[in-house]
Amino acid sequence: MSDTFASGTSMSQVEQEAVVVSAVARDHDPRGPGPARRLARHVGRYWQLWVMVAPAMACIVVFSYIPMYGIQLAFREFDPTKGLTGGEWVGFKYFEQFFANPLFGQIMTNTVWISFWTLVMGFIAPIMLALLINQIASPRLKGLTQTITYMPHFISIVVMVSIIQIFLTPGSGALGRMLGEDNLMGDPGAFVHIYWISDIWQHTGWNCIIYLAALSAIDVSLYEAAKIDGAGRLELIRHVDIPALLPTAGILLILNMGSVLGVGFEKVFLMQNNLNITAAEVISTYTYRIGILGNHFSYATAIGLFNALVNFAFLILANQIAKKASNTSIF
Repeated sequence: MSDTFASGTSMSQVEQEAVVVSAVARDHDPRGPGPARRLARHVGRYWQLWVMVAPAMACIVVFSYIPMYGIQLAFREFDPTKGLTGGEWVGFKYFEQFFANPLFGQIMTNTVWISFWTLVMGFIAPIMLALLINQIASPRLKGLTQTITYMPHFISIVVMVSIIQIFLTPGSGALGRMLGEDNLMGDPGAFVHIYWISDIWQHTGWNCIIYLAALSAIDVSLYEAAKIDGAGRLELIRHVDIPALLPTAGILLILNMGSVLGVGFEKVFLMQNNLNITAAEVISTYTYRIGILGNHFSYATAIGLFNALVNFAFLILANQIAKKASNTSIF
């Protein structure tokens, strides 16, 4: 009996040790817990933050992801009586129709040309302005300069276009008086330059804020060391300020490449007239005329999908190039 009892006690201890070893091995498993357990643990630890972000996530799902279901209209012959789920499947018919359109080359050229100037100059100008503002020694003067430069950002598009038209009115505008009878708003060759110059003036001050934030994070000891080595103001900008801005500039450039064909509809549409339409018709305005005014919803959806795919391809390409060139990327 005593042997049996001892044997039973021994087996119980072995089982307990096995359970402990199993638990320790599970906790130290190099593969770690499964995705479901990691997600549950994360939500349980940070549930307050998830509650705070839930309304924003719901808005994104409702207004951004659910409407993506309508992309299928690009491959269907839209029938209003059947809704988004109905209509005959036509494949790439509307894509081929857009590529064969005589206006395709003109629309793409206008869109790319406007996007190119806006992207390039809109990328350089905020960096230059941030570097100049950073050289102002007086905090009060620096704050006043920042306020003056980013105030145009809050002007609405309608008001901005009205200001442009008033300034360029022949004979009475501030610039129109110097140009005589030439109407720049009716000149197709001047449309692109009017667009990007006014856009730079309106948004450069606002866009430079993020660069000023990056400059404010630079260690003061770097400036002191450079000055000891005899560096002047230009050398400080070249060897301290610009290298500190490159990572931020790289990320912003990648993000801007995602909208390389996304020329804003409102401003272009308001600046259009019968005289400059050959240079002012872009993808967004053409889609509006075809889809909303012409009721060709499937055709307009195909054009919009093509635009989104091109922007996505540019985003991926720019991200890969930046990752290999400077080890800076967004994903």
